[in-house]
Amino acid sequence: MNDFKVLTRESGKAVVVNLQGFLDAHTAPDLERVFSDLVKGGKFNIVVNFKDLNYISSAGLGVFMAFIDEVRSNNGDIKLAELQPKVYNVFDLLGFPILYEIYSTQDEALQKFNS
Repeated sequence: MNDFKVLTRESGKAVVVNLQGFLDAHTAPDLERVFSDLVKGGKFNIVVNFKDLNYISSAGLGVFMAFIDEVRSNNGDIKLAELQPKVYNVFDLLGFPILYEIYSTQDEALQKFNS
């Protein structure tokens, strides 16, 4: 079984969600719980850092789609940062760069919320 970790921390007006390991059908509920808790807590400015994520499946991508409307309807957004090339390719194949802002660094994404 592959390890998956989700670590969160506040950074100014945003919350950074760091993903580590493999995000698939078995681990997607972990990320879903984190997003659900953030939304319930009124945290709608979210930066997801993919630097340490090695794999994402369609189930993992579905978590992002499940929350984006609610986050944006509360004047927030989910911004993506530091995607590994193989993870970016999955996002790109499914048209996510049209739906989400993707940044090469976490700091760039945070600046969009904290400026």
